[in-house]
Amino acid sequence: MTAVDAIPEIVQNLREGFADGLLREKSSRIAQLRQLRLMLVEQEDRLVDALVDDLGKPRIEAYMTEIAFTINEIDHTIKNLDSWTKPEKVKVPITFKPATAKIYPQPLGTVCIIAPWNYPVQLTLAPLVAALAAGNTAVLKPSEVAPATAELIAELIPEYLSSRAVAVVTGAVEETTALLEVRFDHIFYTGNGTVARIVMAAAAKHLTPVTLELGGKSPAIVAADTNVKVTARRIAWAKFVNAGQTCVAPDYVLVEDGVEEELLAALRDAITEFFGDDPQASPDFTRIVNERHYDRLTGLLDSGGYETTVAGGTGDRADRYIAPTVLAGVKPDAPVMNEEIFGPILPVLNVGNIDEAIGFINDREKPLALYAFSTSDDVLSRVVDRTSAGGVTLNHALLHLAVPDLPFGGVGESGMGTYHGKAGFDVFSHRKPVFNKPLRPDPSIMYPPYTKMKQKLIRKFM
Repeated sequence: MTAVDAIPEIVQNLREGFADGLLREKSSRIAQLRQLRLMLVEQEDRLVDALVDDLGKPRIEAYMTEIAFTINEIDHTIKNLDSWTKPEKVKVPITFKPATAKIYPQPLGTVCIIAPWNYPVQLTLAPLVAALAAGNTAVLKPSEVAPATAELIAELIPEYLSSRAVAVVTGAVEETTALLEVRFDHIFYTGNGTVARIVMAAAAKHLTPVTLELGGKSPAIVAADTNVKVTARRIAWAKFVNAGQTCVAPDYVLVEDGVEEELLAALRDAITEFFGDDPQASPDFTRIVNERHYDRLTGLLDSGGYETTVAGGTGDRADRYIAPTVLAGVKPDAPVMNEEIFGPILPVLNVGNIDEAIGFINDREKPLALYAFSTSDDVLSRVVDRTSAGGVTLNHALLHLAVPDLPFGGVGESGMGTYHGKAGFDVFSHRKPVFNKPLRPDPSIMYPPYTKMKQKLIRKFM
C-alpha cells in the first residue's frame, strides 16, 4: 500500500519526467508501449494467476478479455501512431490566404488513471496505452477490490517501464482521496456513478478535465422475427462471461410478444450447454468478487418483483458463487430493475412490440450499451435511430468494444468521453490549432482607418 504522504512526490517525479521530454519523441512512446507489451507476454501466467485469485476467472477467459485484449490495443496503437501524431491540415478561408492552418496533437502532461476491479488488467492498462501513445506520464490506481492483481501490477510496472513515465499508487479510499487532491492534467476514471461524482468534484477544484467510463442498465431487445436459438446463445454468453461483472453486459432483456417462452427455454438450454447441469462445478464460470457483492446480488433475488426463476437462483456464499440466473415475469419497478445488476442475474420482460421496447428504454437513463436482435433492417435501424446509448451491437453483444477504431464510452449517466484506438489517443491529447501567415504580403484592408472602400471590400469578402 502506498504511503499517503508519498503521493505528491510520486506525482512530482512524473511531472519532471514529462517536463524533461521523456516521452516527447514518438520513438520513446513506442519504446514504453513495447515494454508494456513485453510485460504482458512474459508475465502472462502470473497475471492470470492473480485474476483467478481475485475473481475465479477461467484462465482462457482471463487471457482473452484481459491479456490479449490489451496486447491487441498496443499493437493497433503502435501500428497507427505515426499517422495519429502527424499535424492535420485544415482549409484556410480565401480572405486569410496566403497562410496555413494545422492541428497539432500535443500531450496533456501528467494524468491519473483510476481503474475498477472487474477487468483489473485490461481496464488499468488499456487507458495507459492511450496515455503513453499521446506522450503523457501517468499514475495508475488499480482497484483494491482485486488485491492480487493490484499488487502484481504495482510490482511489475517499475520492472518494465520508466519510473519517470508511469507510477502505481495502491490502497483504498484514503489513498485515492489523497491522490485526487493532487492536480493532474486529466483524470480517467472507470467505475460507478457515485464515485464518479466524487472524482468530478475533486477534478473541478483544479479545472482538470475528466473521462468517466461508467455503467448502467444495458438492455437487449429481442424481436419476434429473430433466430431465437442463436440470439439466446449470444445473450447468455455476453451476460454470464465474468459472471455478469461486465459494464456492458446485457442487464435485462425486452422480448417482443410471441417469442418469450421460446427465448426463455433457449436461454436455459444455452446455460446448460455452456456450463453443464452444475455450473458451480464448471471450470468456465467466474465467481463473484467478494462477499459484499454476493450479498448485494442475493438481496436483489430475495426482494422479489418477478414471477418465475427460469434458471439458477441459487448460490454458495463460501464459494462466492451465484448460479447463472434468468428471471421471467419481471415487473418494471422490481428491485432488480432499479440498479445495474453487475452479476449473473438476467431479468426478462415481455413487451408488445418494438416501439414499446424503445419507449421503455427512453424512459430510463441512457445506458452504456444497447443490443438488438432482429432479421429486419428496418427494426434495427429504428432501434439505432430512436434510442441513445454509449454504444450499440446489433445481433450480438459486447463486441463493439473490441473494435479498436470504434470509440468506446458512455453518454449521460453512463459516462462522458471515449477511448480505444484513435479515440484514446485524442482523449489524452490537446488538439492545438496553429495558424501561420507569411509576413508578406501585408494588405492594409484589415487595418484602420476604415475607409468607405475598405468597408465595402470587407462586407463583400468577409
